[in-house]
Amino acid sequence: MLSALTPIIVIAVILVILAAILLDCVRIVPQAHAYVVQRLGAYLATWTVGLHIKVPFIDSIANKVDLKEQVADFPPQAVITKDNVTMHIDTVIFYQVTDPKLYTYGVENPLNAIENLTATTLRNIIGEMDLDKTLTSRDDINTKMRATLDDATDPWGIKINRVELKNIMPPKTIQEAMEKQMKAERERREKILRAEGEKESTILVAEGQNQAAVSRAQASKQAMIEEAYGKAEAIRSIQKATAEGLKYLQEANLDETVLRLKAIEAFSTAADGKATKLIIPSDIQSMVGLTASLTEAGKFASQKQEQAAPAVSPNLTKSQIKK
Repeated sequence: MLSALTPIIVIAVILVILAAILLDCVRIVPQAHAYVVQRLGAYLATWTVGLHIKVPFIDSIANKVDLKEQVADFPPQAVITKDNVTMHIDTVIFYQVTDPKLYTYGVENPLNAIENLTATTLRNIIGEMDLDKTLTSRDDINTKMRATLDDATDPWGIKINRVELKNIMPPKTIQEAMEKQMKAERERREKILRAEGEKESTILVAEGQNQAAVSRAQASKQAMIEEAYGKAEAIRSIQKATAEGLKYLQEANLDETVLRLKAIEAFSTAADGKATKLIIPSDIQSMVGLTASLTEAGKFASQKQEQAAPAVSPNLTKSQIKK
């Protein structure tokens, strides 16, 4: 019975071994990867994305290469500037494999080679700069390092896409001096900003006062114009009324007696004041009933001026009255 099953077991084992060998010969390369294949120890081909079959026991995969961009963060490197200041700088390298064959056979340890090359390149570049220029020339240093590293890594099938200086750490004494300088600079800028603010405020206040003065002057000017206009209107009204009165008297054909009576009425009105003398022309005295009119005028004036009665001088002429 056992002897009958032995061939079946052997065949099953052989089938399993063949299946395992076939499965090992079939390989699928994923996206953004490449396989470097050797045959009998020599480079055969580079497999890209897709399904591939290798010859059993003859072909082998030497290296599985990642084609995506990769980041290498190296520890700080001690460098010396042109003015003999020692500082530490750590860098970050962004690189990508462009040729899997060169990457596999070009250098023993590509990442270690890039680190050493970065350190030597950084020392050479910083050694040509003083401290101040090193602190303010990050972009220049990055550009020079990228160009140098990219040229040096071409035989290794590597492309340097970008180089960044992560930190620049000068000695502690220099850091303290830099902090003091920055503090002084901030205080200076603060004083400048405060002075500029006070200047702007003073200018605005002066402009406001100037505008207020202009507004007051314009208002005063307008008030004076209105007052002058009112006085002019009053004078015009008086002149117009006087002209109309004269025109009315002229049209009424009044005789001299009536005009003289009107003059006496005017003198009576003039006596209604603080004057102590009332002067009447001599030609008016000859009018009929002059005595009664003067008596009434005198009584009226006496009521207004209790301390002094108006004195009448009959001998003055009209020209003296005008004077």
